[in-house]
Amino acid sequence: MGGRVTRVFRNFNVENRASREISKEKPTPAPRHRTARLDTMADSPEIKEEVLRKDDKFLTLLKDVYVESRDPPVRVKDGGGERLPSKQEEKRLTKLGHLEALDVKKVSKGKISLVEALTLLNNHKLQPQIWTAEKIAAEYSLELKDVNSLLEFFIPFTVMEFPKETKKAITSRKPKQLT
Repeated sequence: MGGRVTRVFRNFNVENRASREISKEKPTPAPRHRTARLDTMADSPEIKEEVLRKDDKFLTLLKDVYVESRDPPVRVKDGGGERLPSKQEEKRLTKLGHLEALDVKKVSKGKISLVEALTLLNNHKLQPQIWTAEKIAAEYSLELKDVNSLLEFFIPFTVMEFPKETKKAITSRKPKQLT
């Protein structure tokens, strides 16, 4: 309903208002700057003659000018001690097992992929006597101090399942751990 009311007032006496606006006297434009008037005078023959005329005084001064240009000697940039690597970085194939589709295929020596990191952390958690820091460092081409830091500060998640008989109340006994 509101749209109809607005339309009625908007269209009320449109022709009369339009003709009144058209018949109003237009305001006089502001005076133009004299540089704008030069464009109209550019067609005059006096200005064309002045532009095309050669001044002998300026022409002799221009002939006396001699420009000599020399390029500075080309200096070879010194790398500042930076050298190109003499050989490509050594890479090793990853040890992924059944998660092969999830990860990269080749990793630089001294680094491990995310799937490998989770795998070695889980192996160490399950069998710490077999998967020692020294064996992990040798297996994955890592430094021993990095492996020790990895085993100390990164712990994989553990999933705990509570037995069904203690479903309502958790007792103090140790729950069964899944790996």
